[in-house]
Amino acid sequence: MIRIGIVGAGAIAAVHIDGFLQFGSMCEVAAVCDTYVEKAQSLITEKNLNAKAYADIQTMLTEGALDAISICLPPNLHASVAIQALAGKKHVIVEKPMASSLEECDHMIAAAKENNRLLCVVSQNRWKTQLANVKRIMDEGLLGKVVHASFDSLWWRGGVYYDLWWRGTWEQEAGGVFTSHSVHYLDLMQMLFGMPKRVQAFIGNVNHTNSECEDIGFAVFTYEDKVINFTSSLVSHGEKQAIVINGEKASVTIPFSVSAYNSLPNGFPEPNKELEQQIHRRYEELGNLALEGHPAQLLNFLLAIEGKEALALDGNTGRQTIELIHAVYKSAVQQRPVDLPLEPSDPFYTKEGLVQSMPRFHTKGRSVENFSTSKISLGRDFNA
Repeated sequence: MIRIGIVGAGAIAAVHIDGFLQFGSMCEVAAVCDTYVEKAQSLITEKNLNAKAYADIQTMLTEGALDAISICLPPNLHASVAIQALAGKKHVIVEKPMASSLEECDHMIAAAKENNRLLCVVSQNRWKTQLANVKRIMDEGLLGKVVHASFDSLWWRGGVYYDLWWRGTWEQEAGGVFTSHSVHYLDLMQMLFGMPKRVQAFIGNVNHTNSECEDIGFAVFTYEDKVINFTSSLVSHGEKQAIVINGEKASVTIPFSVSAYNSLPNGFPEPNKELEQQIHRRYEELGNLALEGHPAQLLNFLLAIEGKEALALDGNTGRQTIELIHAVYKSAVQQRPVDLPLEPSDPFYTKEGLVQSMPRFHTKGRSVENFSTSKISLGRDFNA
């Protein structure tokens, strides 16, 4: 039985607990830790756990007889807590974003290797049926060579969202919408297409006056053989998130649809219904994933601990998404294209360099320790 400790008792911690509870024959949530220990105890009671509440992480690591911990804390605490847990010989799964800097990511990866423990970064949208099926269709060549894609990472949050003490500052959150929300879609981009060679970007803040950081941004990623445009927004009512993949033979979108053209003698399009039907049939043949979202990724984490599956998303993969975000920020600040990878000598490799370099769009004036409600949404399921 794998004994799990949850670090942080906020809304996303409840999502993790619910996921682990689906696999009661494999694991048990044995501890919940939060600086506000009453929040930890309240979560234990709410979820009917046979677990102990802790106010101190090291005490939990020492006394809890745990095998793994799940980190559900503000981003600026991810690295230090992960390294502490890995040094204590615990496997670690950490919520997105992995850390506040590439330097912190590298320290986490080194700690996992040194202590022979797993380091997993949450990106639950990899486990979605539409994405999995479209990736298979693309990999099987039905679209032909992919030449262009677009990602619309569109979210909406009210102004009070940034009243929470750690949100909306470069020091605590290490970024705005690209870091807190579009981290998901940037991970999907590198899952589908790998890492780009160059990015050019713009960021701004148009509607969240209690945040130093961006609430909107645009990026163009250049590959050897394709271009990807990326929109990141926290001002989009309806949250109509979408991915479009354009191949030489056909285009597919998520939410799933397909279009295919042949060329008329004058270059204008003529629908290729046969190919469209073929892609539709293949999509239906692939069926639905047995599990989706957080439960699917948590199961992979548990099976990897047992040595029954390879870890699907490790620290190295999580680091790549942080590199994309920080390359976006560098390009936006310097108003020029930026090549990847970012080197350790780059100011944007460290948190200190990032914090010193980024603009303050507004001054954070309001700050609360906790909201009266912990209800959150995890975004639309590709506008479903």
